[in-house]
Amino acid sequence: MKSLPKKQPKKAAEKAAVMPLGAINYIMIALGALVIAGSYWGMYLEKEVDGFFALFISPVTLIGAYLWVAFAVLYRQKTEKKPAR
Repeated sequence: MKSLPKKQPKKAAEKAAVMPLGAINYIMIALGALVIAGSYWGMYLEKEVDGFFALFISPVTLIGAYLWVAFAVLYRQKTEKKPAR
């Protein structure tokens, strides 16, 4: 029976360097947060509960921005597979 090759333990520095989110994720989250803030700010400036922006524009942009932020958190860039040695 063949013995399986032992796995090499990763160095502590390699384990600590892995970030759960990349730079693109943070940029996407920031853009979503800006759209959310802008949508609420637009409703504040309109100062009407039954205004066009408050009833039609803002709900669509808010839902889209919240979905965008959720997508940004879950997004992972494709990585190239390294050939086996």
